[in-house]
Amino acid sequence: MQIDGVTAVLVHLAYPAAHLQTPQRFNPRCVERGVNAVLVPWQVRSEDLSATMEALRKAESLAGAIVTIPHKENAARLCDRLDGVAETLEVANVIRREPDGTLTGRILDGDGFVGGLRAHNVAIGGRSALIVGAGGVALAIAAALIEAGIARLRVANRTQPRAESMLARLRRLADNRSTSIVLEIGAADPAGFDIAINATSLGMHEGDALPMLAESIAPGMTVAEVIMMPKITALLREAEIRGAETVSGDAMIAGQIDPFIDFVLGPAANGAAGDTA
Repeated sequence: MQIDGVTAVLVHLAYPAAHLQTPQRFNPRCVERGVNAVLVPWQVRSEDLSATMEALRKAESLAGAIVTIPHKENAARLCDRLDGVAETLEVANVIRREPDGTLTGRILDGDGFVGGLRAHNVAIGGRSALIVGAGGVALAIAAALIEAGIARLRVANRTQPRAESMLARLRRLADNRSTSIVLEIGAADPAGFDIAINATSLGMHEGDALPMLAESIAPGMTVAEVIMMPKITALLREAEIRGAETVSGDAMIAGQIDPFIDFVLGPAANGAAGDTA
């Protein structure tokens, strides 16, 4: 990769940033597509996010940002506009800096996650899913599952008000569906569900508690993660022991790299030599 005076710079906003895996995928893909852009990690504390995003408006070499834990909801609030389902969910994981310095946010986590499930031949339409967590990534995944035709969706979260807020936003999407869906709040118990998803940060660190009741995991069930490091979390190990299908967090990010490039860089990416997207 050659960086020069016209290289488009993207920053990956996170706290902490040591676990990030997106730059390792994004930058080689830019090389493959002939796109003159680079993604670098930026470790930013929550209390500094507003000032950081204000600074991004002033940096003309900046094309945009990718956003991850714990910033997805606050970043959306700091954008000037939200695109697509991000407006309904009020969450963003990618931001484009416009020529006038304004910021446009979009959420791609859900599309990437559902794409990862499908790449593993996991059926979604007419099935049931438990999602543990009620943050930005959980919201995006739940929305994508609704769009994909999930029939029953339970949200489990430590704090009830946050789960209720998430369900209120999801109901706005579900109301537009032609088929009915059961939306509920309940325990982090996967018993009776076809798909169980950890959308929390539990499992990122050694000694973390399991995000759901492992004893209820059974053969025929799919257990999926959003955590990318470690690739095989304690939850996925427990699921494998119990004969369930597993999908790691890698699958979610793999499906987002080209959409990240296309959204942030627009015509510059689409017209690049060697584009194979």
